[in-house]
Parts: sequence; structure tokens; C-alpha cells
Amino acid sequence: MSLNSERTPLLTTVQVFPRRPRYRHSTLRRFCTVALSTTLLVAVALFLVPISWLPHQDCNDGWDQGSQSCLQWSTPYPHKSWPASQGISFDELQKVLINTPNEAKAREWSEYYASGPHLAGKNLTQALWTRERWQQFGIPDSNIVSYDIYINYPLGHRLALLESNNTNIEGDVSRQKYDVRYECTMEEDVLEKDPTTGLDNRVPTFHGYSASGDVTAQYVYVNFGTYWDFEDLVKANITLEGKIAIVKYGRGFRGLKVKRAQQLGMAGVVIYTDPQQDGEITEKNGYQPYPQGPARNPSSVQRGSVMFIDLAAGDPTTIGYPSKPGAPRQNTSDVLPSIPSVPISYQDALPLLQSLNGYGPPASSFNEYWQGGGLDYHNVSYNVGPSPSSLKLRLVNQQEYVTTPLWNVIGIINGTLANEVVILGNHRDAWIAGGAGDPNSGSAALNEVVRSFGVALEKGWKPLRTIVFGSWDGEEYSLIGSTEWVEEYLPWLSNAAVAYLNVDIGTKGPLFEAAASPVLHKTIYEATALVQSPNQSVSGQTVRDTWDGYIGNLGSGSDFTAFQDYAGVPSLNLEFSRAHDSPVYHYHSNYDSFHWMDTYGDKDWHYHTTITKIWALAAASLVESPIIPFRATTYAESLASYIKKVKDKASQANFLDSRGRQVALHNLELAVGRLKNATLRFDQGASLLGEQIKHEDIPWWKWWQRVKLFLEVKKVNDGYKYLERQFLYDKGLDGRSWFKHVVYAPGRYTGYAGATFPGLIEAVEDKNGTAMEVSLYNLIEYERCFEADLIRRSGAISSKRGSTVRLLG
Repeated sequence: MSLNSERTPLLTTVQVFPRRPRYRHSTLRRFCTVALSTTLLVAVALFLVPISWLPHQDCNDGWDQGSQSCLQWSTPYPHKSWPASQGISFDELQKVLINTPNEAKAREWSEYYASGPHLAGKNLTQALWTRERWQQFGIPDSNIVSYDIYINYPLGHRLALLESNNTNIEGDVSRQKYDVRYECTMEEDVLEKDPTTGLDNRVPTFHGYSASGDVTAQYVYVNFGTYWDFEDLVKANITLEGKIAIVKYGRGFRGLKVKRAQQLGMAGVVIYTDPQQDGEITEKNGYQPYPQGPARNPSSVQRGSVMFIDLAAGDPTTIGYPSKPGAPRQNTSDVLPSIPSVPISYQDALPLLQSLNGYGPPASSFNEYWQGGGLDYHNVSYNVGPSPSSLKLRLVNQQEYVTTPLWNVIGIINGTLANEVVILGNHRDAWIAGGAGDPNSGSAALNEVVRSFGVALEKGWKPLRTIVFGSWDGEEYSLIGSTEWVEEYLPWLSNAAVAYLNVDIGTKGPLFEAAASPVLHKTIYEATALVQSPNQSVSGQTVRDTWDGYIGNLGSGSDFTAFQDYAGVPSLNLEFSRAHDSPVYHYHSNYDSFHWMDTYGDKDWHYHTTITKIWALAAASLVESPIIPFRATTYAESLASYIKKVKDKASQANFLDSRGRQVALHNLELAVGRLKNATLRFDQGASLLGEQIKHEDIPWWKWWQRVKLFLEVKKVNDGYKYLERQFLYDKGLDGRSWFKHVVYAPGRYTGYAGATFPGLIEAVEDKNGTAMEVSLYNLIEYERCFEADLIRRSGAISSKRGSTVRLLG
């Protein structure tokens, strides 16, 4: 059917009532409604947007926040008392941290830790005990974090001096027969007065990460076995290839002694401690040996690692990532020795050195670095050798390599600011049954630090910033526990870490020593000025009064390495060290025992509590100061001093750039000069802002001013927090890419000692002009970026600086 034929009904409007008259003011009413609604929405937005920039608890920051709220608006400021401390005043907190540490407690903790062996991977009971103590001290969030690590344990060893009992058989040296002229004991004497020296399960003498092997060869005395000592021997045409090296401990990390010997084709390395290193307190000077007196026991042996720490730290099979179960494992040939090495006592070294008398040039015929030796009164002339073919050493070293768990203990006090964290750490493992100095004087101090902060919490204190305590395992092998933890939590640390405070050996003598990133110098000076010195010459002297004030640079050899050189976290290391006339400290020996500490090292235990107080006060300042108490200008000043060192080294080496010209550091000096100006402005702005926070009254209803002020504080704190990380280079240093810091690294030939501007220094040492120019360019770019960042942040600080300020609650 066609639609055209359809008929549809018509639709029309039917009026059923009269149309209502239009309200004559309806347009005005509509306008008012829209305007008022818009104003309300804008007001709400203006309130919520600033709040989103303010500090709040983050449920996804990597740590359990417990029952704390995750709502942004639940805590628009760090806490109601800000900028003052929360719960108790900062003065009260300092008093708690000064008055709580106790000598009897420190002695109790030391006696426990040093009562038995606690090698890396074999101290789970100590880890559990440490966690339990921290929980008892009021830190319930204390847990064990484990890693699967690759390390070695000793199976057996031998070192014998062999002497031919006949002449060559028809000139065939290989058919000579040898008798044992001297068999090294390779043991430390058991002392009746020192109970832990006689434990059945005491740890044998050995080197961590040493290679297994059985070699027989002539031997050579190589002084301290530094890179330059070996260079002197090469220049003197002393045959090294195929020989065994006799080396003194000192002037560098033992692993680099083995590394250089290996590079020169030597067959093995024997390392001993010469009394030359003991200062005034020697048997030669009439002092009795330990335990009868303060001099070195002749049988003492220094154990230790021989991994090549100039290249990397941590588990050598997982460099750059954490050694968790199932992690891929790397080849270790670049970072572990391939030739065997063993440590011995000077008592065992004597027959070996005496047998070299008359063979080869004497050490005294070399330069000033070869002079001296503490065994000359034992008829040792320190001839270099090599020994004649009729006199050889047989070196046997048997090691078992395993992958085994390691246990860190991590304690956390959550602060109001979850993204600003201060970390304190000490390692727990030791090479021996004792370890009362290294590391457990630091372990005892850390327990007292934790206990002191626990007392403050009990009094109602709540920290502004989060505090993390680390009791590391595996430090002695290659800083393993701390390094694996840093590698695992690197993203979080890069965002949140303010500083890392390390104490390894808390005390082994009366001299206070410190090494630190320049931004932490101020913190150390202020903390030491608050603590009474145990060795006062005038009543009332503080540690700052009796200390020369020198603060060194960090190299390697302790747990700060991964924090500073890999993650770019400003770090420090504190200790009381021995003086020239202090009792000899038996490093990594069975005689680093509780008995030695209780008799000679710190018999009143005052130095243990003193290092505790300094450590805790330094942490408290970093945790509670509204503005992080760094000084960027000190960093710039330090950079300027490092340039002078490079210039001096280049001048001494007559170093020329790639175009044959004297090396010019003018552009770098200009960059550092501009950086210093920027740091001065930044520090000045931060200081004035700090005064403003303390004294200016801002009523609660002027919330926008409070928001603006706190955002300025956050801007400054971020500038300080990320300052050190401005100098990280993702690709790492040439030839040792694990180290990321372009200003600080362990010395390539020293290990322990820190190198500044390592790229420049190594270019000078290698006389590589191209590498020098590349390093210069990179450093200048880093410093320009750093300068620009500070200028940007300085511009964000309000120009209103006249008055000083207290926020109203």
C-alpha cells in the first residue's frame, strides 16, 4: 500500500489554561545563580589544589604505613607542632639522646656480639637477637631482610719455606729435591687470659674471595705492594713473573696488592703485618706484647677480603642488581683474583724475610716509600730478592665457594614526612670470634642509638622525617649486605634519602676522626660540640674542642660506599681511632677481642657512649630540622680545592692534553666559581627562610600564606636532598661502571682512600689527553646543571625575608 494514500491525524496544541506571565527579574536571578555557583567551585578548587602539594602519607612508598591515613587532606602540614618538634621539644630530644647512652649497656652489647664467631652468612642467631633487642627498645617495625650471596669459606692452607738438599742433577732444576726449612703455623696463639682466642670453632686465618691453588716458586719482597712499589721493582729489573710476593699490610687495600701481583704474572701472594705500622708501641721500643702489654702479639694475623673493590662492591656475581633467589649470576673473573693468597703473622714472616738477606737490592736503596721496617732488630735487612732457586715457598690455599643466605636487620621509625629519610648503619659480621672493635664497637653503639630513640618515642616524640636503622651482614667480604639493599631499594632511595650515617669501628683509641660529604660537615661540627670529650685536658671540653676539625673524603672499605658512590646519598663515617702511642689494635685478628677492649681499648667504655651520642645527635638534627641542615657552599668550596689537587698532579707528571699543551682547567674553575655564587645565594635564602619559619606569625585563616611558606620549605629541602645526586653519571666511571659519582670514588690504586674527580685524576695517571678533555667537558656540564637547579630553586623562595616567624596552630 502506498504511503501517499494513507491518512494520518493532525497534531496540534490545545490551550487548556492561560500562559503564566514571565518574571521580570529572571535574567538577573539566573546570572546571580551562575555567578555564585562558579565562585563556590573556584573557592573549592583553590583550597584543594594547594593541599595536593602539601605533605601527606603515601601508602605506596615501599614501607608499611600501618594505620596511618592515606587521605591527602588528613594532614595538610607535617604535623600540628611544625616547625617545632612533635611530642617533645627538640631540646628535650637532645637531652634524651645525651643522657640515655650507658657504659654498662654498651659493654653488655659488646660482650654478646664478641662472644663467638659471626662470619657473613653464619650469624643468623645474632640477627635474630638484634631484631629482638630493637623491638624491645620500642622499634616494633624491625625485620630481617635476606639475600643469597656468593662467598667462600676456608678448607685448608699451608705455607712452607723449602730448601734444596742437593745440587742440580745434570742441570735439571725440575728434579731438585727440597726439605722443609720452615713450616708456617698459619695460626694465632691461644691466650689463657683471652677466652675467645681458644674457642673450638674459632675462624681460621684466610682471605675472603681468595683463589684456591697450590704453587711452589721463588719469592720476592715487594714492600707494601702498592702500584708504585711494583713499578719501582719493574724499573729495577727485578724478576716478578712466576714468583710469590711477600707483602706488608698497609698503604692500600689488600685486594689491590693481589690484583697488581696477578697483572704482573706472579704466582701467589703472602701478606703480613709489620710492626712498622704500630707507631711507638712495639716490642723493639720495650713494650710487652698482648696480653702482657699493649704491643702487638707476634702471632696476630689480619684476615680480610681480596676482592677488587676498585671495580665494584657487593656480591661479585650480581653487580648492579640485588642477589635475590633466582637472580642471574655473572662471571667473576674481572673482580676476583685468580692467584692464591694467604695472610700470616710477622712471627711466621720472620724466617722468610731473614732468608732473603743478601739477595737482591735492599729496600733502603729504593726511594723514601721503601724506608723503614719494624723487624730490623730481628736481623731482617729487607732485601728484595728474588730468593735463589734453591729456596722456594710452597703456598697451598683451599677454599669452598657457596651461595648462602645473608641477613640484614632493618628497623624503621616512621616519620611524618615519608619521602624524607635518614639512614644509620653498622655491619655486624666479623672475620673472627671477637670483633670487639671491628665492627662490634659500632654495633654496641648502634644498639644504644636505637635504645635512645626508643626512650624518646616513649616520651611522646614523633620524628619529622623517617629513620631507618641497618645492621648489615657481609660487609667484610665486599660490603655485601648494604650494597644489595641499596641496589634493591635504589628507586626509593633516589627519591627519599636525605643522608646515610655510618659507624663501622666505633672505637679503637682516643682520636676522633670523621670523613663525609661536604654538605654534612656542619652537622658533624655541631654534634661534636654538644658532647663532652672523654679525654679532656681542660674541664668541660667537648669532642669538638679536643679534635683538630679535619674531615676527610670517603673512599671505600665500609658500608657508606654504595650509598655515596652508587646512589648519590650524602654520607659520613665516624670513629675514635688509635693515637701513635695508644695500645696496638689487632685489626681482623683474634686479639680484636672483648678482653682486649675491656683491658686496653676502652676499659671504662666512655668512648662507646661518646660515639653513640655524636651519632644520635647528628641524626636528630637531620631528622628534626624543618630545613635540612646542609650547606651547599661547602660543597662548592671543596670542588675548588679538588681542582687544585688535579693541577698539582698534572704539573708533577708534566701532563699534556691531546694537543700537546699544558692541561688547562680554567673553564672548570670558572664553572665552580659560578656554582659557588649560586650556592651562597641558595644557603642564604635557606637560612633566612629558616628564621622566618621560627618567628613570623601567620594566622590560620591566611592559609594561602602558610601554603606558600611550606612550598618554599619543600623547594629548599628538595634542593638539598638531591644535591649529591646531581653528580651521578648513569654509565659510570670508565673501566668501573658500577661507580656512578663523578666527584668521589675509591682510589683506583688504593681502594680505601677516596679519589676526588676520579676521571681527571685517572686521565693524568694514564697521560690520556683525550680522556682528560672528555672528563672536563662532562664535569663542567654537571656543574652548570647543578648551578641552574640551585638558581631555579632560589628563585622559588619568597623575597620576603625581613622578619622571623612562628606558625600559629
